[in-house]
Amino acid sequence: MQMDAGLDTGDMLLMEKLGIEARDTTGMLHGRLAALGGRMVVQALELAGAGGLKPTAQPENGITYAHKIDKAEAQIDWRQPASVIERRMRAFNPTPGSVTLLDGAPLKLFCSEIDSCLRRQDMREGTILLVNEAGIAVQCGDGVLRITELQRTSGKRLPVADFLRGTPLAAGTVLGLAASASQT
Repeated sequence: MQMDAGLDTGDMLLMEKLGIEARDTTGMLHGRLAALGGRMVVQALELAGAGGLKPTAQPENGITYAHKIDKAEAQIDWRQPASVIERRMRAFNPTPGSVTLLDGAPLKLFCSEIDSCLRRQDMREGTILLVNEAGIAVQCGDGVLRITELQRTSGKRLPVADFLRGTPLAAGTVLGLAASASQT
């Protein structure tokens, strides 16, 4: 787009749409947009050299301002539906990472999937229902989420099988609570 006095208000020089896939994270989308942007800059320079750029005013409806993400927004509320938590986790991956508490300490969660094999049980939201190398199944407000990649404070981001070798977890543990209240 052309530079203008406002924030992102200049005329568009080229436009291309990029679809967001069902499993995309912010990091994946960032990489694809960077590649697309690089290609389009070269294309715009070639068109400008040939006199072929045609500026187009940006549409006025549909424009929204995206505020800077605050780390507090990444805190997981296990009362929400599993589908909402899963989408939010992808939105905060890689940074700042979604956060919950394990025994009162922050735990970052990066990858998950809806666990359609397990049905909602009569358990408190945030309760770990099942732990194995395929994931950590957690009760949500509606549905079950299987966590597949996570990180302890000052630790490495790990697939669940590697994480469990260093941090054993048991069904019944409740995520998101202080240490004294983490067991049901």
